[in-house]
Amino acid sequence: MKIIVPMAGIGSRLRPHTLTVPKPLTVIAGKPIVQRLVEDITAVVNQKIDEIAFIIGPTEKGFPIETEQNLLKIAKELGAKGSVYVQKEALGTAHALYCAKDSLSGPCVVAYADTLFKANFKLDANADGAIWVKKVADPSAFGVVKLEDGFIADFVEKPKDFVSDLAIIGIYYFKDGDQVRKEIQYLIDNDLRENNEYQLTNVLETLKQNGAKFVPGTVDAWMDCGKKDPTVDTNKQVLEFEQEAGNNLVSDDVLLENSEIIQPCYIGKNVVLKDSKIGPHVSIGDNGIVLNSIISNSLIQSNVSISNANLNKAMIGNHAKYNGRYTSVSIGDYTELI
Repeated sequence: MKIIVPMAGIGSRLRPHTLTVPKPLTVIAGKPIVQRLVEDITAVVNQKIDEIAFIIGPTEKGFPIETEQNLLKIAKELGAKGSVYVQKEALGTAHALYCAKDSLSGPCVVAYADTLFKANFKLDANADGAIWVKKVADPSAFGVVKLEDGFIADFVEKPKDFVSDLAIIGIYYFKDGDQVRKEIQYLIDNDLRENNEYQLTNVLETLKQNGAKFVPGTVDAWMDCGKKDPTVDTNKQVLEFEQEAGNNLVSDDVLLENSEIIQPCYIGKNVVLKDSKIGPHVSIGDNGIVLNSIISNSLIQSNVSISNANLNKAMIGNHAKYNGRYTSVSIGDYTELI
């Protein structure tokens, strides 16, 4: 089984946090988004993952040189071969997979690295394919699937009239990756585009018309990491899931001086908390210093210095320094407010 992760978008909606770190490598509760994504997929697939292929953008579009090394490390930690491909030009969802065509073979899961999920279902590897879906209140804002006899009968993009409330979350299983590659090649060779892009939905429709039967994989939670506020909320949900699983995410070497941690929280290594109240739903990366502050429901990265703060729904990047009375801030790496 392979996992293929297109992640070439620059993450402009999450700036300034994506100016120095690609969005899928943004750390949520101590782990990069993309690492949590592939771990959750592995749990659902319940099979050995042989390869994880990542599709990134070029360095000139904001992807640091060390991105490839970081991604290969994630694959290695899951016991899989790591492969990294570069999508030099954004030409659609199918084109992204085309960039990784050398890895698109056999059974594989394709996961676009914009969201996280939680699910209790186990993938039926004997199915022709599966599409991860989530019930939503307003289907008109999403691409949805229509079911007949337990199989996916139709794909509808942002329906004006109700046809289904099962939104596609961007994760797919294909039993035959080779056939997917051939259909994408057909789109490329014949320059079949929609809105100037090669779309995966066209491939799905062709496979369905050729007899492939797709089943839905219904997830319990679908968490967005596209903008600042949803990302902070995703951090909150992840911390709650970790707490429910009985995981303690507070490092043993945290130095507490007249301070309190209200769970659930993630506190990294070598963190100093003095005269402060932290939590609930706060993540603080390694080597942070927090003085005389109250912080709740916030995502704070590594090597950060915070003092005299009262923060809620804040997102603060790596190496930032913050001293003030602002609330609900969003500041990126190396920013100073002192």
